[in-house]
Amino acid sequence: MSDADLLRVPVGPGALHVERYGYGGQPVILIHGFATCAFLWRHAGPRLAIDGFSAFAVDMLGYGESDRPPDAGYGIAQQADYVAHAMTALRVARAAVVGVDIGALVALRLASHFSDRVTAVAMIGPNWIEDVPGADVRELQNTAAKLALRGAAGTFAAQPLIARLLHSSVAVPDMMPMRLSARYLAPYVGSDGAAQLLTLAQSLSDDDTSGIELGEIRTPTLVLRGTLDHWCDFATIERYGTHLANARAQEIRGAGRLVPEEAPRALCNELIAFLRRADAISAQSAGVRSSVGQPGTNRPSAA
Repeated sequence: MSDADLLRVPVGPGALHVERYGYGGQPVILIHGFATCAFLWRHAGPRLAIDGFSAFAVDMLGYGESDRPPDAGYGIAQQADYVAHAMTALRVARAAVVGVDIGALVALRLASHFSDRVTAVAMIGPNWIEDVPGADVRELQNTAAKLALRGAAGTFAAQPLIARLLHSSVAVPDMMPMRLSARYLAPYVGSDGAAQLLTLAQSLSDDDTSGIELGEIRTPTLVLRGTLDHWCDFATIERYGTHLANARAQEIRGAGRLVPEEAPRALCNELIAFLRRADAISAQSAGVRSSVGQPGTNRPSAA
């Protein structure tokens, strides 16, 4: 596994932590999901770089090592805006965007509202567009309320919240040992860690997705789920495949929701094949557009 270049990218109310793998290739933005961070992509990022892509794993604002400005918005719409600002700061004019659970909806929002900047979208374990924040985050909120009633607080108050969510997001408990769970917990260690986690959860609303018109999105889209993901069922990804004009639903066998953690090789195989197809289709479409109106290009060939 190669080391990433660590970047701080200003996006208005704060700065995003970004980990870059590779240079000069087709850009790919990698967006984590709720309660995780760019660390989720530590296996996939290097593989994408080896195959000729430039991968940018982003900590969304308020998550991981990114800033936590108290007056900023942390909803899906705001996160999409922050990622678009980060792309500009990174001088990435256009990119493919890959996201997990709520990160998938951020990617979809980018495709909807910044369509000229998004070449392809891959959504991994997404909630349905009208089911935000989703059953997983609602369960965390309920657990947090119970802990608050018991007076749970302190440096590790977020630990039971994150540990429960992470273990329910993998297919096999062995895929999330204590040391790995502790790494995902690290950004939320401290007296304000649990409060920050709840702020992020309470910022999620289906109001953020109400402006996304699925039928108007023409961006090539791959909708993925692990076959053992109990938060996102096959019907959900199939539904996206039906409502999006240029989408395909695919499953990765034996994985839960955290596919980049559990099955990075299988995921990268799917992503690389999809991104290359999308790039070829885009290049072909550009060639057709450029030929329209050129002398002789649309004439029938001689018999």
